Amino acid sequence: MTTVTEVQLLVFESCDLLDLGGPYEVLLTANRVTEGGGPPQPFAVRTVSADGASVGSYGGLGLVPDGRAEPSPGVFLVPGAIDLQPALDDPQVMDTIRRCGEASDLLASVCTGSILLAAAGLLDGTPATTHHEDLPLLADRIGRERVHHDVRWVDAGSVVTAGGLSSGIAMALHLVERFTTRERAAAVARRLEYDWDPGAGVTLVAL
Repeated sequence: MTTVTEVQLLVFESCDLLDLGGPYEVLLTANRVTEGGGPPQPFAVRTVSADGASVGSYGGLGLVPDGRAEPSPGVFLVPGAIDLQPALDDPQVMDTIRRCGEASDLLASVCTGSILLAAAGLLDGTPATTHHEDLPLLADRIGRERVHHDVRWVDAGSVVTAGGLSSGIAMALHLVERFTTRERAAAVARRLEYDWDPGAGVTLVAL
Protein backbone atom coordinates (compact mmCIF):
# COMPACT_ATOMS: atom_id res chain seq x y z
CA MET A 1 0.00 0.00 0.00
CA THR A 2 1.46 3.35 -1.06
CA THR A 3 1.54 6.22 1.43
CA VAL A 4 0.01 9.34 -0.07
CA THR A 5 1.76 12.60 0.86
CA GLU A 6 -0.50 15.63 1.05
CA VAL A 7 1.09 18.70 -0.58
CA GLN A 8 -0.17 22.27 -0.34
CA LEU A 9 1.36 24.79 -2.76
CA LEU A 10 0.76 28.35 -1.59
CA VAL A 11 -0.17 31.06 -4.08
CA PHE A 12 -0.25 34.75 -3.25
CA GLU A 13 -0.45 37.99 -5.16
CA SER A 14 2.52 38.42 -7.57
CA CYS A 15 4.13 35.10 -6.66
CA ASP A 16 6.52 33.78 -9.28
CA LEU A 17 4.89 31.35 -11.69
CA LEU A 18 7.91 29.10 -12.29
CA ASP A 19 8.56 28.81 -8.55
CA LEU A 20 5.08 27.35 -8.26
CA GLY A 21 4.61 25.64 -11.62
CA GLY A 22 7.90 23.74 -11.61
CA PRO A 23 7.22 21.73 -8.43
CA TYR A 24 3.53 21.42 -9.36
CA GLU A 25 4.38 19.78 -12.68
CA VAL A 26 7.02 17.52 -11.12
CA LEU A 27 4.65 16.20 -8.46
CA LEU A 28 1.78 15.68 -10.88
CA THR A 29 4.12 13.86 -13.24
CA ALA A 30 5.28 11.68 -10.35
CA ASN A 31 1.65 10.63 -10.02
CA ARG A 32 1.52 9.70 -13.71
CA VAL A 33 4.64 7.60 -14.02
CA THR A 34 4.58 4.08 -12.68
CA GLU A 35 7.44 2.21 -11.13
CA GLY A 36 7.57 -1.51 -11.79
CA GLY A 37 3.81 -1.60 -12.23
CA GLY A 38 3.27 -0.16 -8.74
CA PRO A 39 0.68 2.40 -7.63
CA PRO A 40 1.22 5.71 -9.48
CA GLN A 41 -0.26 8.19 -6.99
CA PRO A 42 2.24 9.10 -4.23
CA PHE A 43 1.14 12.75 -3.92
CA ALA A 44 -2.16 14.54 -3.32
CA VAL A 45 -1.41 18.04 -4.63
CA ARG A 46 -3.49 21.14 -3.95
CA THR A 47 -2.91 24.81 -4.69
CA VAL A 48 -4.05 27.07 -1.87
CA SER A 49 -4.19 30.75 -0.99
CA ALA A 50 -4.47 32.48 2.36
CA ASP A 51 -8.22 32.99 1.99
CA GLY A 52 -9.07 30.61 -0.85
CA ALA A 53 -9.48 33.46 -3.34
CA SER A 54 -7.85 33.78 -6.75
CA VAL A 55 -4.62 35.75 -7.12
CA GLY A 56 -2.54 37.15 -9.94
CA SER A 57 0.96 35.77 -10.41
CA TYR A 58 3.89 37.96 -11.43
CA GLY A 59 3.08 39.42 -14.83
CA GLY A 60 -0.66 39.18 -14.27
CA LEU A 61 -1.53 35.55 -15.08
CA GLY A 62 -4.45 34.61 -12.87
CA LEU A 63 -4.29 31.62 -10.52
CA VAL A 64 -7.40 29.92 -9.16
CA PRO A 65 -6.41 27.84 -6.12
CA ASP A 66 -8.15 24.64 -5.08
CA GLY A 67 -9.04 26.21 -1.75
CA ARG A 68 -7.86 27.86 1.42
CA ALA A 69 -4.57 26.94 3.07
CA GLU A 70 -5.13 24.91 6.22
CA PRO A 71 -2.57 23.88 8.85
CA SER A 72 -2.06 20.14 8.37
CA PRO A 73 0.63 17.46 8.17
CA GLY A 74 2.32 16.79 4.86
CA VAL A 75 4.27 19.23 2.71
CA PHE A 76 3.69 22.99 2.63
CA LEU A 77 5.52 24.77 -0.17
CA VAL A 78 6.03 28.54 -0.46
CA PRO A 79 7.16 30.12 -3.77
CA GLY A 80 9.06 33.38 -4.04
CA ALA A 81 8.32 36.69 -5.70
CA ILE A 82 10.23 39.34 -7.62
CA ASP A 83 9.05 41.93 -5.08
CA LEU A 84 8.63 40.36 -1.66
CA GLN A 85 7.44 43.46 0.15
CA PRO A 86 3.70 43.11 -0.57
CA ALA A 87 3.74 39.57 0.83
CA LEU A 88 5.84 40.63 3.81
CA ASP A 89 3.38 43.45 4.50
CA ASP A 90 0.31 41.20 4.21
CA PRO A 91 -0.51 39.86 7.69
CA GLN A 92 -2.88 37.23 6.30
CA VAL A 93 -0.23 35.78 3.99
CA MET A 94 2.46 35.81 6.66
CA ASP A 95 0.13 34.29 9.28
CA THR A 96 -0.81 31.56 6.81
CA ILE A 97 2.86 30.77 6.15
CA ARG A 98 3.57 30.69 9.87
CA ARG A 99 0.63 28.50 10.88
CA CYS A 100 0.84 26.08 7.97
CA GLY A 101 4.61 25.90 8.18
CA GLU A 102 4.52 25.02 11.87
CA ALA A 103 1.90 22.31 11.29
CA SER A 104 3.60 20.67 8.30
CA ASP A 105 5.80 17.60 8.40
CA LEU A 106 7.99 19.16 5.72
CA LEU A 107 8.24 22.85 4.89
CA ALA A 108 9.62 23.78 1.48
CA SER A 109 10.34 26.96 -0.42
CA VAL A 110 11.56 28.02 -3.83
CA CYS A 111 13.69 31.07 -4.59
CA THR A 112 12.90 34.02 -2.30
CA GLY A 113 10.23 31.95 -0.60
CA SER A 114 12.94 31.11 1.93
CA ILE A 115 13.06 34.77 2.93
CA LEU A 116 9.32 34.61 3.62
CA LEU A 117 9.96 31.54 5.77
CA ALA A 118 12.66 33.41 7.66
CA ALA A 119 10.40 36.43 8.14
CA ALA A 120 7.74 34.10 9.57
CA GLY A 121 10.26 32.78 12.10
CA LEU A 122 10.43 29.33 10.51
CA LEU A 123 14.16 29.20 9.72
CA ASP A 124 15.60 29.85 13.16
CA GLY A 125 18.84 27.84 13.24
CA THR A 126 18.06 26.17 9.92
CA PRO A 127 20.51 26.16 6.97
CA ALA A 128 18.90 27.35 3.75
CA THR A 129 19.40 28.82 0.29
CA THR A 130 17.63 31.15 -2.12
CA HIS A 131 18.15 32.84 -5.50
CA HIS A 132 21.83 33.74 -5.90
CA GLU A 133 21.04 37.46 -6.15
CA ASP A 134 19.16 37.35 -2.83
CA LEU A 135 21.61 35.38 -0.73
CA PRO A 136 22.69 38.54 1.15
CA LEU A 137 19.04 39.24 2.09
CA LEU A 138 18.67 35.73 3.45
CA ALA A 139 21.98 36.06 5.31
CA ASP A 140 20.69 39.24 6.97
CA ARG A 141 17.80 37.24 8.41
CA ILE A 142 19.37 33.89 9.36
CA GLY A 143 23.11 34.60 9.50
CA ARG A 144 25.79 34.11 6.85
CA GLU A 145 27.00 30.85 8.40
CA ARG A 146 23.65 29.19 7.64
CA VAL A 147 23.35 30.30 4.01
CA HIS A 148 24.45 27.85 1.33
CA HIS A 149 25.80 29.16 -1.97
CA ASP A 150 26.01 27.45 -5.35
CA VAL A 151 23.54 24.65 -4.63
CA ARG A 152 20.13 24.03 -6.14
CA TRP A 153 18.53 22.92 -2.88
CA VAL A 154 19.30 22.42 0.79
CA ASP A 155 17.58 19.56 2.64
CA ALA A 156 17.75 20.24 6.37
CA GLY A 157 15.31 17.49 7.28
CA SER A 158 11.98 19.12 8.07
CA VAL A 159 12.83 22.15 5.90
CA VAL A 160 13.93 22.03 2.27
CA THR A 161 14.77 25.24 0.42
CA ALA A 162 15.58 25.70 -3.27
CA GLY A 163 17.58 28.28 -5.15
CA GLY A 164 16.03 30.46 -7.82
CA LEU A 165 13.26 29.64 -10.26
CA SER A 166 14.10 26.38 -12.08
CA SER A 167 15.86 25.13 -8.95
CA GLY A 168 12.35 24.40 -7.72
CA ILE A 169 12.16 21.64 -10.33
CA ALA A 170 15.42 20.13 -9.06
CA MET A 171 14.19 20.34 -5.46
CA ALA A 172 10.84 18.77 -6.33
CA LEU A 173 12.63 15.87 -8.02
CA HIS A 174 14.64 15.48 -4.83
CA LEU A 175 11.37 15.33 -2.89
CA VAL A 176 10.07 12.66 -5.27
CA GLU A 177 13.23 10.70 -4.55
CA ARG A 178 12.87 11.29 -0.82
CA PHE A 179 9.22 10.25 -0.61
CA THR A 180 9.39 7.45 -3.19
CA THR A 181 12.60 6.30 -4.92
CA ARG A 182 15.42 7.65 -7.07
CA GLU A 183 14.14 5.47 -9.90
CA ARG A 184 10.77 7.22 -9.88
CA ALA A 185 12.44 10.64 -9.69
CA ALA A 186 14.64 9.75 -12.67
CA ALA A 187 11.58 8.59 -14.59
CA VAL A 188 9.87 11.92 -13.85
CA ALA A 189 12.93 13.83 -15.05
CA ARG A 190 12.94 11.83 -18.28
CA ARG A 191 9.23 12.45 -18.81
CA LEU A 192 9.81 16.19 -18.34
CA GLU A 193 12.96 16.11 -20.49
CA TYR A 194 14.80 17.75 -17.61
CA ASP A 195 18.53 17.22 -17.08
CA TRP A 196 18.39 16.28 -13.40
CA ASP A 197 21.50 16.02 -11.25
CA PRO A 198 20.64 14.32 -7.95
CA GLY A 199 23.87 15.71 -6.49
CA ALA A 200 23.15 19.35 -7.27
CA GLY A 201 21.84 20.00 -3.78
CA VAL A 202 23.00 19.22 -0.27
CA THR A 203 21.35 16.99 2.31
CA LEU A 204 22.39 17.86 5.85
CA VAL A 205 20.62 15.12 7.83
CA ALA A 206 20.26 11.37 7.55
CA LEU A 207 16.87 10.58 6.03
